[in-house]
Amino acid sequence: MHTNSQQARHRRGFSLIELLITLAIIGILASIAYPSYQNHVLKSNRTEAQNALLEILAKQQNFFSRNMSYTLDLVNGLNYTYPVVTPGGLYSIAAATCNAPFSNGIANCVELTATAQGRQVPDGDLIINSAGAKTGNW
Repeated sequence: MHTNSQQARHRRGFSLIELLITLAIIGILASIAYPSYQNHVLKSNRTEAQNALLEILAKQQNFFSRNMSYTLDLVNGLNYTYPVVTPGGLYSIAAATCNAPFSNGIANCVELTATAQGRQVPDGDLIINSAGAKTGNW
């Protein structure tokens, strides 16, 4: 049977071993959760580039229907400001002539590239062309 003084001694708090074990568990959980969180953030930011590319491609299709050619000039041709970047500033967007064998220059095919910038660089670039071919982490 324990006396009151012995019971009080056992109720004072955590021992150093208990505290170290708790900290070790928290460290292990954090080392697992943080990389997953970072991947989730990259994936969420990627939608910014996907939406911008699809919007610009739709404007390219509209430009094509009026001019029978696509445009490399996103500023004057499609009324974007220079430089063309996504709202969060994580991607820079440019247009180029397709390298595909079926393309005969800008009149038939345009390729849009969203180049990752800043903290988004590990996710890589996204590319889409007017034929619908996509490259990157779509």
